[in-house]
Amino acid sequence: MTLFSIAKKNVWRNFSNYFLYIASMAFSILIYFIFVTLKYSDTIEKEIETSQKIGSLMNGASVILLFFVAIFIFYCNSFFMKKRKKEVALYALLGVRKRQIASMLFFENLLLGCVSLIIGILLGFVASKGILTILIQLMGYDVIAPFTFSIAAIIHTAIVFFILFFVTSLLGARMIYKFKLIELFRASSEGEAVPKVNVFVAVFGVVLVGFGYFLALQDIITSEWWRKIGLMVTPIVILATVIIGTYLVFHSFTGLILQLLKKAEGWVWRGLRVVTISQLLYRVRAQAKTLSVIAILSATTITAGGAVFSLYYNTTSDVKKVDPNTFMFEHQPKLDAKIDNIVGDTNFDAIVPTLMTRFQAPDLSYDANGEMEYTVISQAMYNRLAKVHNQPALHATGNEVYVLDPSYDERYSPAYKNAKLTANNQSFIIKEAQPIAVLNAQMAYVTLVMNDDQYAQLENNKASKAVSYRVIQDETATKETSQQLADLLPEDVPFSSQVADIQASIESIGVLLFIGSFLGLVFLVATGSIIYFKMLTEIEEDRSKYVIMHKMGISLKEMRRSIATQNAAIFIAPLVVALLHSVVALNAFSSLFHLDLFVPVCIWMLAFTAVYALFYIVTVSSCMKIVKQTIQVEGK
Repeated sequence: MTLFSIAKKNVWRNFSNYFLYIASMAFSILIYFIFVTLKYSDTIEKEIETSQKIGSLMNGASVILLFFVAIFIFYCNSFFMKKRKKEVALYALLGVRKRQIASMLFFENLLLGCVSLIIGILLGFVASKGILTILIQLMGYDVIAPFTFSIAAIIHTAIVFFILFFVTSLLGARMIYKFKLIELFRASSEGEAVPKVNVFVAVFGVVLVGFGYFLALQDIITSEWWRKIGLMVTPIVILATVIIGTYLVFHSFTGLILQLLKKAEGWVWRGLRVVTISQLLYRVRAQAKTLSVIAILSATTITAGGAVFSLYYNTTSDVKKVDPNTFMFEHQPKLDAKIDNIVGDTNFDAIVPTLMTRFQAPDLSYDANGEMEYTVISQAMYNRLAKVHNQPALHATGNEVYVLDPSYDERYSPAYKNAKLTANNQSFIIKEAQPIAVLNAQMAYVTLVMNDDQYAQLENNKASKAVSYRVIQDETATKETSQQLADLLPEDVPFSSQVADIQASIESIGVLLFIGSFLGLVFLVATGSIIYFKMLTEIEEDRSKYVIMHKMGISLKEMRRSIATQNAAIFIAPLVVALLHSVVALNAFSSLFHLDLFVPVCIWMLAFTAVYALFYIVTVSSCMKIVKQTIQVEGK
């Protein structure tokens, strides 16, 4: 019997233990293969104008994915090696040389990698149609992607992952030479070093996390803390305090809470609570590093994904805020008939006279001459547009003017209120700034509204240039309509299309959402797998304890409750910490950009938690399966 045939039998015999590892690896390969396939997709190239940009983003995402998958494979290899040390020791005791054992392990790891590679590529090909369609739909295109069979993508994926599996298999085989025979026999009974609970360390960890939260929730513009620490240094301080604090929370704080629960005798001596708390006390403290990494990685995934999903969710409303009109362009009287033929019946169609005026604005300008140019519209015209766009009416009297600035934020916008403006001996006072727009930003970003009499006087001012725009509001307009208008208008005529701007924004953010979602899913699957492997290893080591419990008359139902509670604590602890970190980070993001993220962030977090819950259910079921099999064999 050859070493390769032994390796094949070992893989088949332990397939149930390796299943989730193979599934996680196959899923990672599937996503990588899809990302690579996008570069060779004719559908993407033909249908999407930004296909080259997408290719660059996918290349970057595939590098990040590959880096993470490499770390995951290295971790799993070392994890499985620890689990199989006693088996390896038996081979050595029977006279098998280390070189032969190393070769066998090398073949096993390589075989697992090749199986994962084949499954991943096959599933990637089958899923490519659906996943590419998701990308195209996210980008706002109504196109169904065909099946894409790319030899180049298959070769690319196979070479990259074969090299990765070869290296990890080689490193796994070399581990045999690092251990003595007695160490291999005792490996399964050796746990990770358990740190002692220190009240000071526990409190310090909570304080560090709290301080990081405090800094993150401060207003970047007005906060004295940010000013004193520095805009570049403060984010680093936040990351450092939260990461270190998270580790200390798992290292000591959770252990402190569990120790306090253990001392509550009236509560802990009911059912199997004492067993549950004792095992949790060991596991949470022993796995502080792993749980901390999982919590930080999950928080990063939730925060990044939540932020991108929020931007995507609000894309249309954000564009409409700065581009309230479906179309806006400099009026071309000679083309009116052709334009009418293209747009047909609309909700609103008007010629809007404006003045492009240069003002002396010493209170607002950073220009050496103290000048600013604004678009000016009359109060009557503004109120007509405001009614269409459901904005408040304005009533300026005397020399008062209102400022319309769609990005206005009193924290960092100019101090408009009571600022003085002058144009050819006409003076104006800004009464108030409104964070709204009735003209598209590309045509008139900051607009002044003044009463009709003042507007009439300014119209004859040498500092003003009259420009008439045609403004169209049409909810049924399409990208084709926008393109027809763009083709009809001369190239030197300014043209703003809400439809085109929404499409461009959805394209850009849709790609980011696609990449972030699938990378986040891979990270989630990997972290869930790590917890799964750890819990299964520990339940394997505790087989004898459950046999004893069975002989003492403890039912399987009570054992299941104990196992479910232990798993729940191990799964929930990093999830809760990750969600808290994400809530604070996204709250800071929302405050900085004045975005309403509540609904999209809740949707994103629920989706993340749902996938995480699936891993919990699978883990509890697998643990109970092992316990039942053990009791059936050894519990008689």
